[in-house]
Amino acid sequence: MKKIAIKLVAMGIAAAVMPLQASESTSAPLELYMDTTTKQIFAEPGAGRVKLGVFKQADTEAAPAAVAQETREEILAEVDKKIASSVKSNSGSGFKLRGYVQARHSTILSGDKAIDLWTDRSVGDSNSLSNNVDNFLIRRGRLVFSGDVGDRFSYYIQPDFASSAGTTGNILQLRDAYGDISVDKQKVHRFRVGQSKVPFGFENLQSSQNRLTLDRADALNSAVRDERDTGVFYYYTPVETQELFSEISKAGLKHSGNYGMFGFGVYNGQGPNRRDTNDGLHTVARFTYPLKAGSGQFYEFGVQGYTGKFVPVTGGFRANSTGGTVNIANPSSDPRLRDGFDDQRVGVSAVMYPQPFGLQAEWNWGKSPGLEKDTLMIDERNIHGGYLQAMYLHKTANYGNVLPFVKWQYFDGFNKAETNAPKNEVNDWEIGVEWQLNKEVEMTAVYHILDRNNLITGNRMGREDYANFTSDALRLQVQYNF
Repeated sequence: MKKIAIKLVAMGIAAAVMPLQASESTSAPLELYMDTTTKQIFAEPGAGRVKLGVFKQADTEAAPAAVAQETREEILAEVDKKIASSVKSNSGSGFKLRGYVQARHSTILSGDKAIDLWTDRSVGDSNSLSNNVDNFLIRRGRLVFSGDVGDRFSYYIQPDFASSAGTTGNILQLRDAYGDISVDKQKVHRFRVGQSKVPFGFENLQSSQNRLTLDRADALNSAVRDERDTGVFYYYTPVETQELFSEISKAGLKHSGNYGMFGFGVYNGQGPNRRDTNDGLHTVARFTYPLKAGSGQFYEFGVQGYTGKFVPVTGGFRANSTGGTVNIANPSSDPRLRDGFDDQRVGVSAVMYPQPFGLQAEWNWGKSPGLEKDTLMIDERNIHGGYLQAMYLHKTANYGNVLPFVKWQYFDGFNKAETNAPKNEVNDWEIGVEWQLNKEVEMTAVYHILDRNNLITGNRMGREDYANFTSDALRLQVQYNF
């Protein structure tokens, strides 16, 4: 078919458009409109928005009747072709399979020994609880099963083969299992039902497959255990925002994914793979606004908050280096250990994507259950903290992409998800580089300056639980995607 140039004079638009009704392959009348800024002409058939061409001014002497019936039929055929192509590209596949594996190795270079980093069991030495001796660790081993069923439903299931239970690692555990129900075919309005990430923060929503640093910052990651929970979430994402999210992602700029321009939901509040332990739900809301400057630079700004009641897990711990284990108050003496403590936060996020220089920052404030070691009591306590990260994207012709980065994180708070909700004070620096050899292989090296609390309970005699430590560590990771 020859290429058709669509030329409509202003006085003849109505006459030219009226006959363009849907052909037999479309079930709804065809409506055309023109973007007055870009001069692009779009169709709004039942299948959704389809770009047809660009408006060009014709000779003023040309009459609307000049559009011959044969030309109209050719236009209709071209429209049907574009609609079919659009439907095929938007409908996706009924089944997709992908995954990734992260292998790590860490070495303590200086400072305190016998440390335990709760986010990474490969960090430690022979005196650590996990008996680490410069060991290797499969940090994550994920498979993702996803797909579209029709044009209004999609599913996403992600198990992790590298979870742990006690001293046993590489145990299969469910991470995500949810369905997205779209109210409209353009997926502007959709509901997510099942176990999924809770829309709080930017880094929390980034997949570990895409995140630049090895771990998420404690200040925001402590808001939601494993970033996930079971609930129902509503996401509103205008078509223009969907296109912008997609453009950022396709540019390889480590986006967080489409969690809506606005998100709202309710969830259990105790974390993934755990039953709710009180008669109340958490409520969360998030708004994020991406934009593209005239220079082509991408930015994104967000605000989020949640509220609910959290029930911490309690147990014995060693309060000092000379005595045995002690226990905090039990639920009979404090009903909040049964019904939950106030768990509330509000946070802000700002991202300037690396093109080539980038910045990323988040901070949150709130109230969380926390342990006071002197009184052996858990109470509602104030928390605040966040991080600032700078990075630079250097693209090479033959050796992939190199992203050096530096990250400072600070947290004055408590980790509600760990046993007894212990104090969590963090003032860390990470200086590292990620080498993206290609889209399948990434390697990361980080010099980590640790100044934080040990959150793992169960130290040996002569060592105090939840004590502060300062150490320097070299952390290495190889990730392969498939």
